[in-house]
Amino acid sequence: MCGIVGMVGRGNVNQEIYDSLLLLQHRGQDSTGIATAEPNGIFHIAKARGQVREAFRTRDMRALLGNIGLGHVRYATKGTAGNEEEAQPFYVNAPYGIVLVHNGNLTNTRELTDELFHKDRRHLNTSSDTELLVNVLANELQASISGPRLDPEQIFDAVGRVHDRVEGSYATIALIAGYGLLAFRDPFGIRPLILGTRKNDDGSYEWVVASESLVLENGEFEVVRDVMPGETVFIDLDGHLHTRQYAGTAQLVPCSFEYVYLARPDSVMNGISVYEARLRMGDRLADTIAKYTPQGAIDVVMPIPDSSRPAAMQVARKLGIEYREGFYKNRYVGRTFIMPGQAARKRSVRQKLNAMSSEFKGKNVLLIDDSIVRGTTSKEIIQMARDAGAKSVTFASAAPPVRYPHVYGINMPSRHELVAHGRTIPEIAQELGADYMVYQEVEDLKAAILEGSDVDDLDMSCFDGRYVTGTVSEEYLAWVEGTQES
Repeated sequence: MCGIVGMVGRGNVNQEIYDSLLLLQHRGQDSTGIATAEPNGIFHIAKARGQVREAFRTRDMRALLGNIGLGHVRYATKGTAGNEEEAQPFYVNAPYGIVLVHNGNLTNTRELTDELFHKDRRHLNTSSDTELLVNVLANELQASISGPRLDPEQIFDAVGRVHDRVEGSYATIALIAGYGLLAFRDPFGIRPLILGTRKNDDGSYEWVVASESLVLENGEFEVVRDVMPGETVFIDLDGHLHTRQYAGTAQLVPCSFEYVYLARPDSVMNGISVYEARLRMGDRLADTIAKYTPQGAIDVVMPIPDSSRPAAMQVARKLGIEYREGFYKNRYVGRTFIMPGQAARKRSVRQKLNAMSSEFKGKNVLLIDDSIVRGTTSKEIIQMARDAGAKSVTFASAAPPVRYPHVYGINMPSRHELVAHGRTIPEIAQELGADYMVYQEVEDLKAAILEGSDVDDLDMSCFDGRYVTGTVSEEYLAWVEGTQES
């Protein structure tokens, strides 16, 4: 998962892009990058490992000149988290010069790598699928050019062929030197992308496109709409908006995990409030808890801070059980979910959370988390509750069991890493050390997210094994697992 933002403004956009990346920091902490372009087409790029506040110095910001730009925060799903060369954005110098950032995960990287080398005669310097994507775009753009200048129709034709060649999930923003900002979303709209505008006193418009709506709200941009699945948006240097819909099949099937965990609760994606969806998850989870736990087995409900708090509040309200905050969170430690390696996750849990004994001692505790992936963090938290004096621990997840790899941009690629894979719920409870274990039902999660919206379907592949692109085979999953283990 990554966070991306692109802006077309009147003055230098470097500071607003920096501020936007701070708001998107929860989407990736491995590396970050900013690129800007001056009207003469000169690019300025700064990128580094680590978080936004660590990565950019005053000298970097001063060098990022231009009224058009983009930014990226990354956690690795392809390539290597520690390799600074794989930090985005990626740049190619022809045609014209293209700088690109990408949120998602391509699933036909083997085929694309072979095509780019043997057919397109393009060299790749990393294992990043973003480098693949910028080279595919560059190649198709080169093939579209006719006449002395590039026009929007040629750009749209090129992106249409990108959709024909590329499989998987991708929300993409690119700068084309001397022409403007390009953004497009995969034909299933798996990863989010939102368009906003801000009108100036002289009647001109500034534009932003970003992963989450909170970026728009913070910058006082008006939300125009979500970029549609398969849609291409091009904003020229004069601030004129051009759009085209992909001619092939397109259907909105956004990633359910955005609503479960990844997005900030104050964002709205695809017309669905993340916070309200999490409240509804809690309502439905409460019914399942009441069905599967013995009467009197719970004295108090506690969230695992922070993303599970809305669901936990609703569980407590609906069950009529006291809600308490038993864990104190150290906010200066990164999110354990996006830390590579089981050992690193386990080591960081007790640095990140502290259990307050006064809230646990002698109580039958119900702990609510947003999801359980590998189980390493959950096991440590359950043990912390026991060490703090809990009489019994019931552990509930606002999401269903994660039983399958997620191949569309979330770092859960190997089945053997998933605690729910190949285990029944009682077996999971035993593995994690809980007295009782309760998961959200798959259909309840889907209903909680979609309620009241115009969205008809969700990608829930990590829960139900249905890969919405229809191109993910058992052979591909085995290959991905093999590359992760090697």
